[in-house]
Amino acid sequence: MLIKFIKQIVFLFMNMFGMLGNIYISVNYMFSWWGGPEKKPIHLILIHLAFTNIIMLLTKGLPKTMADFGLRNFLDDIGCKILVYLSRVARGVSICTSGLLTVVQAIIISPRTSGWRRLRPKSAWHILLFFSFFWILNALIGMNLIHSATSTSLNISEFKSENNYCYFMQESKKTKQIVLPLMVLRDAVFQGAMGGASGYMVLLLHKHHQHVLYLQNSKLLYRTPPELRAAQSVLLLMLCFVFFYWADCAFSLFLSLSLVDDSLMVNIKKFLALGYATFSPVVLIHRE
Repeated sequence: MLIKFIKQIVFLFMNMFGMLGNIYISVNYMFSWWGGPEKKPIHLILIHLAFTNIIMLLTKGLPKTMADFGLRNFLDDIGCKILVYLSRVARGVSICTSGLLTVVQAIIISPRTSGWRRLRPKSAWHILLFFSFFWILNALIGMNLIHSATSTSLNISEFKSENNYCYFMQESKKTKQIVLPLMVLRDAVFQGAMGGASGYMVLLLHKHHQHVLYLQNSKLLYRTPPELRAAQSVLLLMLCFVFFYWADCAFSLFLSLSLVDDSLMVNIKKFLALGYATFSPVVLIHRE
């Protein structure tokens, strides 16, 4: 009974804390976007990332929390399909947006003589084309869920449970052979871009640190440019993403191979699945 109560409080806190944090980030950067003299692409990307996090918390975290508190299943079959589908699409868009954020920040802080500077967005509105591509791509990848997800109110025993409100039917082997490689390819491409851009930023920050040490030894004053401080924030955000993503993958693999139904492991996996959406605003608020 105590464990159930702790689980209820933890997931309720995650949803409330995550929603408030992402709403704060969205509103803060919207004011910076409309009120600032320069429309910065990074602000638009962060607004979009917070928006996808809010969708994830509403479609994945909130139903789980409501089910944990024993609230009645309010979803019919269509509602369950929409909820599960939006959750999967938002997760994919979050991965793509995080990769784009890292790449754009790396381009922004690259030296003026670097060829990467030519890829710098001329206008923040160019970023909207990437957002449209991300939503279309992930909407297509997640189409299989429209068929496989259904409500628990149907009481069909052969469905595989994901939470107390929605179930998943066993998919055909052909569907898995199409969907899984696409998801793996998407994650590999965007995380590869994220890793390359992060490594490039680490190299530039190291050079900047050496330059600062030289100026300090020469008794000259030097202040870190805002672009480099922003790069440090983005790197911390990507570390947060990598931790929760790979921890979630590890627990998912363990549960799929395990023959024992361990409720503790299942709850840890649920926590990790919502971790990035919940705690990423903390990184941005703290660094700001």
